[in-house]
Amino acid sequence: MDWDNLRFFLELARSGTLQSAARRLAVDHTTVARRIQALEKQVGSPLFAREAGGHRLTEAGRRLQPQVEAMEGAFRTVERAAPASHEGLSGVVRVGVTEGFGTVVLAPQLAGFARQHPRLVIDLLAMPRVVHLSRREADIVISLERPARGPVVVSRLTDYTLRLYASRTYLAQHGPIRAREDLQGHSFIGYVDDLLFSKELQYLDELHKPDMFALRSTSILAQHAATAAGHGIAVLPAFVAERDTSLRPVLPALAHFTRTFWMSMPAETKHLARMQAVWNFLRETVESQRGVLQLKAPG
Repeated sequence: MDWDNLRFFLELARSGTLQSAARRLAVDHTTVARRIQALEKQVGSPLFAREAGGHRLTEAGRRLQPQVEAMEGAFRTVERAAPASHEGLSGVVRVGVTEGFGTVVLAPQLAGFARQHPRLVIDLLAMPRVVHLSRREADIVISLERPARGPVVVSRLTDYTLRLYASRTYLAQHGPIRAREDLQGHSFIGYVDDLLFSKELQYLDELHKPDMFALRSTSILAQHAATAAGHGIAVLPAFVAERDTSLRPVLPALAHFTRTFWMSMPAETKHLARMQAVWNFLRETVESQRGVLQLKAPG
């Protein structure tokens, strides 16, 4: 029985869709479908039930899965014992991360890292929503909340600072803001409450209940753009706002928030060289930018 076909079977069983399995295997989804059809012909029975939402294991597929997983475990044992390859890193690593952190902090660094390893492909999912390891959406996930359960490796990546910011233009057009009470009557820019993807983003209510919003958006980059254009006040990550010389902190001693990024990956893939390399590089990248990530509150 062809091991490649079994490998495709295992990825589809775990991910549930042809597209997700194809992404992890770095092939086209039609290749996954063709491999599954070949395996089903060998086995002599359907292994998946095709449904609108994806592929569900049949009884025959459920019986086969633990046997294939045992073969996979044996292969990885041999792989770990084999001498290290001199061909460098190869394959695909998909990193899921929040939009602002992924775009501003990680994208330039990861692109440079990938250029050093021509056979390595890094997919960066910088999105204003949660990216799920459990759904096989990414290989490494950086999130605002610590994964609560599951066979995953979890590490506290870094704390980061958020502050209240407004543009120099906006501040020049309004009276001085010296206390929390002075925020009354100002226009704010923030998240859409019912579309928040994490409770960790509910920081504005800790400071002030806005009287009006100039803009609400699911995108932190859109919030930054609207703030820089002079349309209101917003809570922004320091790693975004401190790079923009048009912005000034508002009530820096009072409006100072700290949140945490957690990094996780499936325990079953932690031994892979490409996973270890990207994981370690992400930690090094964060360490090199700790100064802008973690601002101290004024004394």
